[in-house]
Amino acid sequence: MALLHYSPPVDPYLTFLYRDDDILVLDKPAELLSVPGKALEHRDSLQTRVQRVFPTATIVHRLDMATSGILIIALNKPAHVHLSRQFENRQTSKTYYARVYGQVEGDSGEIDLPLICDWPNRPKQMVDHERGKPSQTHWQVVTRDKHSTLVRLTPITGRSHQLRVHMLALGHPILGDRLYAHDDAKALSPRLCLHAQMHEFMHPVSGVTIKFESPHSFQQEL
Repeated sequence: MALLHYSPPVDPYLTFLYRDDDILVLDKPAELLSVPGKALEHRDSLQTRVQRVFPTATIVHRLDMATSGILIIALNKPAHVHLSRQFENRQTSKTYYARVYGQVEGDSGEIDLPLICDWPNRPKQMVDHERGKPSQTHWQVVTRDKHSTLVRLTPITGRSHQLRVHMLALGHPILGDRLYAHDDAKALSPRLCLHAQMHEFMHPVSGVTIKFESPHSFQQEL
């Protein structure tokens, strides 16, 4: 599925939350690719912008183009290897906030549904109990309003589009989700209301656990 009308934000151009000799932590805006696409018009990305200032910078993990929030970048190969290993071994802790359509029943729960690429409709993912890879998400209600529910999401696994598909499967698609939401949910927000708000991990050199937070702004946008 090709990107339509890719027009990444430029103000602010980059938002740094932390910087040292080994890592960078940035707050990615919605609608900016984490890494460049194949087409020339999709070359602008967080990685491309950062590499203009820090040529050795490499993305350790990605956020969907439509998702905003905390993203970690390594500035050298040893740091990249160390951080990548943490992600592979699920040694990092991440919290997302999402505003979803309708009133979620209950105050918390866990979604355990296997996911696989919906190949004819890629990059979309789908639930497949026979071929899908295991994926789990813990959710907790933060607030409710007339049309939506603000939830805190803690992914246990890190499958592509996991939070978006899990919320859809729960019956409450994320507002503004152009891939998965129905028309009413898309109409309630001009952007995908999914934000990587907290990330905790071990510094690749010192070994000290560090934590970063970036508050969502969905209340102001809706």
